[in-house]
Amino acid sequence: MSTLSPEALDPGSATAIAEACAREFRRTLADRLTAAYALGSLAHGGFAPAVSDIDLALVLTDRRHDDQRIIDQVTRELQARDSAHARLSVFWSSLPALRTNQDDGRFPAVDRLDLKKSGMLLLGEDVRQDVGEADAAALVTDSVRFALQVLASEPVLADFHDPARLAGDLRRFTKAVLLPLRFLYTADTADPGSTDDAIHHHLAGPSPVAGELVRAATRARHGQPDAAERLTELLHADLVPLYVHYIDRSLLRLTHADADLSQGLALWRTRLLDRNGTHPAHRPAQDDLSDQAR
Repeated sequence: MSTLSPEALDPGSATAIAEACAREFRRTLADRLTAAYALGSLAHGGFAPAVSDIDLALVLTDRRHDDQRIIDQVTRELQARDSAHARLSVFWSSLPALRTNQDDGRFPAVDRLDLKKSGMLLLGEDVRQDVGEADAAALVTDSVRFALQVLASEPVLADFHDPARLAGDLRRFTKAVLLPLRFLYTADTADPGSTDDAIHHHLAGPSPVAGELVRAATRARHGQPDAAERLTELLHADLVPLYVHYIDRSLLRLTHADADLSQGLALWRTRLLDRNGTHPAHRPAQDDLSDQAR
């Protein structure tokens, strides 16, 4: 079995796609679109031709009841054009919400911070100086909320149960392995960073959890994937321990005010371990946890 290699996309072509998509949203939203930005690796560097998303941020003048429907519809139409456009990921919110460090659309705290620090203006008026800066607590709680909504969903848990499906799709494989590292890096540093920053941060620690799996995801990210059989083997052995590591680290950072998130993480942890047939539950070493209890 071979690993499915996605079409490589150089940063210049990805930026051109982001610009064209921004113009499409301007045609739809007209003068309500204050600005459009490239985010993520397109903006601050580290774009991986084999797997990176095309992150596009839209800043609106205000929030209206049908914005979600309209933006979702245009996004789907753009993503359906070809495999390159399928990488499009759209973040959006109104400027009044961004000024007060809020999200009234789809714009998590880490992406708002990325906008403020590194956003690359594609069209419209540059408003980054007006964007509020998310604090460390918001970065943690927003990433946990995203993880519970997306990564703890039943379809993703099904992939964890059948890792051969992940091993056959490099973009999904690299996301599954590297997203928790991005969350942990931001929680540790209060900085969005890059995927490469997060990988280095994780592997630089003593006895990094799922180190071989992370190294395999790094090779895949840079267009040199291992055979799918090997990726399946690594996923089966290390993917659930990696996520349990992320969950346990995150639980240490939450407060009593975040009880709903803590309960969600605990339930997710149980479902991961039950589905993986792991008993008793994996526990990180105490020394590994003590550095995070702050």
